[in-house]
Amino acid sequence: MRLLIVEDDRDLAKQLSDRLRAAGYVSDLAHDGEEGHYLGETETYDAVILDLGLPVMHGITVLERWRSAGRTMPVLILTARDRWREKVDGFDAGADDYLTKPFNIEELLARLRALVRRAAGHASSELICGPLRVDTRAAVVTMDGIPIKLTAQEYRLLAYLAHHPSRVVSRTELTEHLYDQDFDRDSNTIEVFIGRLRKKLGTPLIETVRGLGYRLQAPGR
Repeated sequence: MRLLIVEDDRDLAKQLSDRLRAAGYVSDLAHDGEEGHYLGETETYDAVILDLGLPVMHGITVLERWRSAGRTMPVLILTARDRWREKVDGFDAGADDYLTKPFNIEELLARLRALVRRAAGHASSELICGPLRVDTRAAVVTMDGIPIKLTAQEYRLLAYLAHHPSRVVSRTELTEHLYDQDFDRDSNTIEVFIGRLRKKLGTPLIETVRGLGYRLQAPGR
């Protein structure tokens, strides 16, 4: 899963990015509203963490412009401003959640998981596809109850497919959601990870749809 962090406190932004990476996410950073607005309009994200008191362009303006342009990614406002009026303004501008500083990182992660899950139409933190279970809270994958050891990239790819079961996901979409802005995006890498996942899962759950992409499909469906 790929996130955008728009936060002018560079130390906090770096800490968030590091903690999110450890939790299985990749993220791009923006330190002012103009840069954040540009990235949110031109790149693909599964969720955004957005500060309000940003230089150049205020966070509410950034959010309003995204929504006016039809950008629908979930947005979590993270700010020191905790007055009810500002929370109302944030939600009215199109925010999906609101968390005030100081905050607990575990709560932030739980809120992000919920936003990404709901955006994909899931109610539970555990994604199930036949014998496959992906626990997004613990970042644990099991097949028929047996834990499967995956690399961080393998887990991110499988988790993205599990969030969108039975839907064909193109290589381009996978690349956009799995790698940050600075990564050398070689689509052949996706094929390598798909091959590794198939070997580790030991079950043909990941189907190649020729010319279109990949689909996670439970057996017999």
